[in-house]
Amino acid sequence: MSEALLRSGAVGEVSVDPQTSGQPAVDCVTSQNQPVSVSPSIELVKFPSSEEDEKLRHTPNTRASVAMGLYGDADYVAIGEVATPTVDNFKKVSVLPLIFLIFYEVSGGPFGVEDSVQAAGPLLALLGFLVFPFIWSIPEALITAEMGTMFPENGGYVVWVSSALGPYWGFQQGWMKWLSGVIDNALYPVLFLDYLKSGIPALGGGLPRIFAVLALTLVLTYMNYRGLTIVGWVAVLLGVFSILPFVVMGLVSIPKLEPSRWLVVDMHHVDWNLYLNTLFWNLNYWDSISTLAGEVDNPKKTLPKALFYALILVVLGYFFPLLVGTGAVPLDRELWTDGYFSDIAKIIGGVWLRWWIQAAAAMSNMGMFVAEMSSDSFQLLGMAERGMLPEFFSKRSRYGTPLIGILFSASGVLLLSWLSFQEIVAAENFLYCFGMILEFIAFVRLRMKYPAASRPYKIPLGTVGSILMCIPPTILICVVLALSSLKVAVISLIAVLIGLIMQPGLKLSLKLKARCLIVCG
Repeated sequence: MSEALLRSGAVGEVSVDPQTSGQPAVDCVTSQNQPVSVSPSIELVKFPSSEEDEKLRHTPNTRASVAMGLYGDADYVAIGEVATPTVDNFKKVSVLPLIFLIFYEVSGGPFGVEDSVQAAGPLLALLGFLVFPFIWSIPEALITAEMGTMFPENGGYVVWVSSALGPYWGFQQGWMKWLSGVIDNALYPVLFLDYLKSGIPALGGGLPRIFAVLALTLVLTYMNYRGLTIVGWVAVLLGVFSILPFVVMGLVSIPKLEPSRWLVVDMHHVDWNLYLNTLFWNLNYWDSISTLAGEVDNPKKTLPKALFYALILVVLGYFFPLLVGTGAVPLDRELWTDGYFSDIAKIIGGVWLRWWIQAAAAMSNMGMFVAEMSSDSFQLLGMAERGMLPEFFSKRSRYGTPLIGILFSASGVLLLSWLSFQEIVAAENFLYCFGMILEFIAFVRLRMKYPAASRPYKIPLGTVGSILMCIPPTILICVVLALSSLKVAVISLIAVLIGLIMQPGLKLSLKLKARCLIVCG
């Protein structure tokens, strides 16, 4: 049973779950900033104002109706609450699989970083993957650790923004982040085939490529359907397989390394748009893991630990291959495009190493696909459990996975897979930036408004320090948005506008459905 604290103060009925009545109290805060202690087994609700509302409380859609605001103007504050039901009869994700799920949410290996060398040269590429994590990745990972342990439930950043800014903006956050994630996921079947087409030319285009994209999407979607535990351990195996050839390539390259190649830079020929978009795309999405926090074993301890180790793994997984590739091979910036690491492997170690890198790249794209789809589908499930989406989105398969969310995410991937690599990256970055602005605002607002709320992991900074920490990544977001092409900006803004209209429409449909149930029942 969830507990909700009404800002309106019109608390009338208290119901207790006898199975959990012995749990410790949770601290909550009223709109007058008066602390109260609420048991996790207690639900505080407003008395119905009419006979109609009394009937409404007994309809199947009660939970969704409450979350969508059908009890008048009562506003629910999610501080300290356990808002979504837990599913204890399914296996939870432990630390090691969670590390590799985060690794694949963010990175998946150095495949796709080649454009940074083409855009800016070796020195700026190497510095970018060392400095950028301090500006973007570390703040985002820290916020995810604090907010994810504060709200350890499916839905993640949707719950954060809803608690800080209300359900309307929570829905906008969910819409933009889900769409960004689906756009991102549309890349991976395409990249998978791009790495294989040198060995199988038929996959370069036409019907064979279309059928291959369909088959690959269906197989990987089925893996998500079978359960998050399977996905987590598949991510571990794929991660080891993807990282190992670069370790071997580094050892083989030692006699060929020339450190002077690392220092090459030409500030007059830097494509800043491509450079920043490549860095941003390869080092974001740390918050995606929060959408399935409800499926994590002991998330209050497991999530921060997994984020820490994943951060180290991601940064090393980018920097070390770039160090090897730029130091062991003479520079030709035009050759540094997607897939160039397989050519470097052939130069350094021979055909066998090239095939290993190509296979690792293909497997890495599979890992990124299953990790991203897990995050996207559990986000929809969490939104449905909070009443932001129709109830059927909360339906789970017999394996505990969000069946409808998986189907919707897979459909989005198939619809978007025709876009080019550059268009996909730019569009998802644009939408992702809007979502991150809402996250930063929610993080600071909750710090200011509810400083005493329970935070199992808390960033060791005060309110002023938290605001200052968010300034550099916010400036970076503004730069990325400013450098976007007109086409990408127009398409992305249309997508944002659709979300602004969609939420009131869904809310109205739920009200009409509830009233229909009352009239018919």
